[in-house]
Amino acid sequence: MSIRPRKRFGQHFLHDPYVIERIVAAVDPMPGEQLVEIGPGLGALTRPLLLRAGQMQAVEIDRDVIPELARHCADAGDLRIHQGDALGVSLAELGAGARLRLVGNLPYNISTPLLFHLLAQREHIVDMHFMLQKEVVTRMTAGPGGRDYGRLSVMLGWSCSAEKLFDIGPGAFQPPPQVWSSIVRLVPRPVPLGPPTDEARLRTVVTAAFGQRRKTVRNALKAHLTTEQIEHCGVDPTVRPETLSIEDFVRLAAVGTLK
Repeated sequence: MSIRPRKRFGQHFLHDPYVIERIVAAVDPMPGEQLVEIGPGLGALTRPLLLRAGQMQAVEIDRDVIPELARHCADAGDLRIHQGDALGVSLAELGAGARLRLVGNLPYNISTPLLFHLLAQREHIVDMHFMLQKEVVTRMTAGPGGRDYGRLSVMLGWSCSAEKLFDIGPGAFQPPPQVWSSIVRLVPRPVPLGPPTDEARLRTVVTAAFGQRRKTVRNALKAHLTTEQIEHCGVDPTVRPETLSIEDFVRLAAVGTLK
């Protein structure tokens, strides 16, 4: 490989043909769909996606890999490459009125803020298929009651459905990362779960609730809600936050005005 992955960009180039085939099958792109790949690197996944879709866009921060990406995909279809940081991408501009299907191997060091940046623009998204650190996907898809259920589970689950598809070992990448990865499918909900509430208020409640996991709901949220308000939401104030459903958190955020 003439271009070496850069640590500062969190690059691990996918090269396993079997894994690539599984990802493309999971995405199942069709001609005419508006596909955007985030962090395509050298195009190992881009080319087979482009062959299926006929045209797509890609957002790549590393300007040095773009010539090789363009060369690798030159005869596969119409590829529009945008050089820049995905954390600053505007989906409205990329879609130009159309809703997008997003795919990509997200860098571990920015995966969570990037997810929330994209979900803030969810009205422009059909679905997302991302490769992330296995541990992150486990937390994204966790349900109430377990140690993996937390802020990420609630905030993502409120606005979209999340489904883990399969795991990928380190050997599928160059250089091999020190962790396993997973493919997750995210589909934005037409309407977020629970009663209408302000996202910032929900984030405040959820962050406080999981700030000290061993506290009861009453103690964790005492700076924001009274015991009476918690009970009014149908929530037992003596239980721990990890036992509450996403809808419970939304009701807590929606009740009255937070103190």
